[in-house]
Amino acid sequence: MRERQNLLKSPVIIPMLFFIIVVPLFPLLISWRWNWWEAWVYAATCILGFAISRALAARRHPDLLEERARFLQHEDAKPWDKVLAPMVGLGSGLVPLVAGLDGRWGWSAPIAAWVELVALAILIGGYALGSYALIENRFFSGMVRIQTDRDQRVVSGGPYAWVRHPGYAGALWSYLATPFLLGSWWALAPTALLCVILVLRTALEDRALHEDLAGYRDYAARVRYRLFPGVW
Repeated sequence: MRERQNLLKSPVIIPMLFFIIVVPLFPLLISWRWNWWEAWVYAATCILGFAISRALAARRHPDLLEERARFLQHEDAKPWDKVLAPMVGLGSGLVPLVAGLDGRWGWSAPIAAWVELVALAILIGGYALGSYALIENRFFSGMVRIQTDRDQRVVSGGPYAWVRHPGYAGALWSYLATPFLLGSWWALAPTALLCVILVLRTALEDRALHEDLAGYRDYAARVRYRLFPGVW
């Protein structure tokens, strides 16, 4: 109960609600195409995916949501992540914004229906993988830091037995699927930039964990890949 009250008092609650509810609705709000079923499905997937994953994570790790809500207040966050984490947030909003503008003005050539359906499956799969990682990992903070105040340790169960950063992997799949679901070739440009930033963040976080988190080197020797099994 205390964690929930602190979360409601957090100064980031209003911006957080904006990104949770309003940003997924950008394609509809900007295009004014209320019969755009792909945009409705995209918004529902994002909003419900966030709500369900956080509810499940809070049941298993009651202090996790407060940790994530305080991400701008962590003085021990890595300096480079104070730049990259906001860039990821802004980039994740830029993709549906561009898709909405594209939907309003019709810049892109049509994308086949079967491609949109495959993209929807990938989007849902990406959300499921990221949610699984969040629920499994009590230390899934919004900023990269070594959580000595929370007795951080290596998490190796669930999706962490497959890749070292399944949360980022799920986010990447979801980001890549979004332009195809929304039928926007133009949205691929901010998506590509967002993915580059996320891969860079993954590499820097992995290096920081190697250097500062006890047991991580042994874990990395067992689980070789950061994001994609057999690739990297």
